[in-house]
Amino acid sequence: MPNTKQALKRMRVTAKRTARNRHIKNTFKTAVRRFSDTLAQDDLATAGDRLLTAKKTIDKAVSKGVLHKNAAARKKSRLAKRLNKAVSAAAAK
Repeated sequence: MPNTKQALKRMRVTAKRTARNRHIKNTFKTAVRRFSDTLAQDDLATAGDRLLTAKKTIDKAVSKGVLHKNAAARKKSRLAKRLNKAVSAAAAK
């Protein structure tokens, strides 16, 4: 248990920021998971929309400071690569 008023405040602030960061992380992980599930079902039209949503939520996480911009760029690139691979595989059939 903290001994000073400042330590108590830091505990409150940390708890509030942790909750906020957790919510933002869960939001973008859910968006990525929904994209992956849609891609696994071979629904490429919906997967394209879900990719845009995932990219938007990842960018929001970067703007809030939850995710580093290079990590976000890497994630978005890998998601786009997966969609492009699925589209080219569907076109080859």
